[in-house]
Amino acid sequence: MRFRPLLAIVLAFCLTFIGAPSSVSASGERGNSTFTNVVNTGQAGECSTLPPGSSDSISADGSFKSLCLQPTEIFVKLAANRRQKADFVPAKIISPRFNSSIDEVYGDLSGGKFTAKGGIDFSLITVLAPNGEEFPLVFSIKDMVADGGKSIAPGSEFSGPTFTPSYRTGDFLDPKSRAKDTGVDYAQGLVALGGDDEDLAKENIKKDLSGKGQITLTVDKVNAATSTFTGTFVAVQPSDNDLGSKEPVDVKLTGVFFGRKA
Repeated sequence: MRFRPLLAIVLAFCLTFIGAPSSVSASGERGNSTFTNVVNTGQAGECSTLPPGSSDSISADGSFKSLCLQPTEIFVKLAANRRQKADFVPAKIISPRFNSSIDEVYGDLSGGKFTAKGGIDFSLITVLAPNGEEFPLVFSIKDMVADGGKSIAPGSEFSGPTFTPSYRTGDFLDPKSRAKDTGVDYAQGLVALGGDDEDLAKENIKKDLSGKGQITLTVDKVNAATSTFTGTFVAVQPSDNDLGSKEPVDVKLTGVFFGRKA
């Protein structure tokens, strides 16, 4: 009787090997060759394209779906020194580059406006500026209302505001366990300061601050047969403010997009 637990373990071990597949092919995992051709290549983060010569026109009414925006360049607005005016300088993406796209956004197209209603409409990105400073940001087209006209054709532009949510949530704890909705209100070692120091107050009092952005979609190709269109975009929005402890900077994102009229 005392050997029964040991026998059960041995039996379970043997059944594991009996039920396991004899071989696994990396090129045909679960019979899905499309997945294996795409995984770890970065193609999953790329927007679809249209062939050259797609110069049709479709009406800007009804609704849209499958809107994909892929950033190709990101700039942060910085001043080289105190005497110079701040200007956009190129920054390098140091977060996973293939995770920076927005995809499957859908919404209303009536009235000649792209009004986003949902989808994967934001992406968390971190970039490295030339001065060595890192800037996290939320690339977002939430609540986008881009107005442009009654038709989607090569050369047409749609511009409007966007909503940028906070990079951190209210439950995020900093290294001193301070947060907006959870944790402690202030670091215990700073109680004597009474919150009179402005910089320390920003660190102690967390605020869930959002922001506003602006985006312009410029159409360059349209295929009326498939109701698809592509183009380029320019978006300007604020960077992360670390729940109020940092001053955000303007970030400019440029790239390509793909969409489909529903």
